[in-house]
Amino acid sequence: MPYHLHFGEADPLRIRFALSPLWETHSAVRVLARPRQQGYHLPWLRRIRGAAEGIDLSPLQLLMPLRGHSPDFLYPPPLRPAASFEEEIAAVRETDPALALDDFARALADTPGAAGTAEGRRMLADPAGTVQRLADLLQEAWEALIAPEWPRLRALLEADVAYHSRRLAEGGLERLLGELHPGFDWAAERAVLTVAYRGEHVRALDGQGLVLMPSVFTWPEVVSGFDPPWQPTVVYPARGIGGLWTEARDRTPAVLARLLGRARADVLCALDEPAGTTALAHRLALAPSSVSAHLSVLREAGLLTSRRYGHQVLYERTPLGIALAADTVSDPATD
Repeated sequence: MPYHLHFGEADPLRIRFALSPLWETHSAVRVLARPRQQGYHLPWLRRIRGAAEGIDLSPLQLLMPLRGHSPDFLYPPPLRPAASFEEEIAAVRETDPALALDDFARALADTPGAAGTAEGRRMLADPAGTVQRLADLLQEAWEALIAPEWPRLRALLEADVAYHSRRLAEGGLERLLGELHPGFDWAAERAVLTVAYRGEHVRALDGQGLVLMPSVFTWPEVVSGFDPPWQPTVVYPARGIGGLWTEARDRTPAVLARLLGRARADVLCALDEPAGTTALAHRLALAPSSVSAHLSVLREAGLLTSRRYGHQVLYERTPLGIALAADTVSDPATD
């Protein structure tokens, strides 16, 4: 059954995007227990296998029913558009035990037998202590599984936000919601956004607007259903996750490397989505100064454009850059 989000007169003017490292951490823990969601992330899974095996994530996964409620306080809508993990986990630690107890009871009830397990009984008997234990687990999962990859993940998420912000400016809310995900259905005449998801949920935005949050690990689903006091939010799969874990050098045509030089060609081919200097340097294992120099040359040659987004400059390929990066040129060395 779908979710229905009812917009008031002011709500279309209060659409904003946000990123959440806490959400990505929690969703990554979920992916570890969901083989159906692992397809795009196999290179990451191979890299973090040893670290994941060293963390007992079962208390968190006990609160992730296949169908039903997961505790909102463990991954609430972000405090601000680009809150740090440290800010978000601090808010989790301050959760009211009464609120946590209600969330625990609802989540455990949606997994048959979960409330009767030793861990389930412990959660219900000591919600305050459980909040701290789960926050510790999320902190450990962040440091071991996500933080080493965060520059790459953040670059993809920021590129998604930049793209969809531009689409919102160009075509308005109807165009944006029509493109974000096939599970979205915007009824303009009633000002209702219907989100295809498991469960039934109706919420009036009441002037709070709506947070739209791209996610790497949520694919293929969209997630909503946040109840007050949480900000109305919809989480959707970010663009470009199919190439997220592919190294640029693996998809740089040899003929392009001969034309531009290997490093410069790698930079061009790494820009499947807009990205900044730091993210590209991390992805390509190059010094930021070297990447900056290559970006300047590629931009001067008409292969890239740049624009400022928040605290950084994002680069993306021009039509000529796209044509050159496409692996469609016959390479004499391989003919």
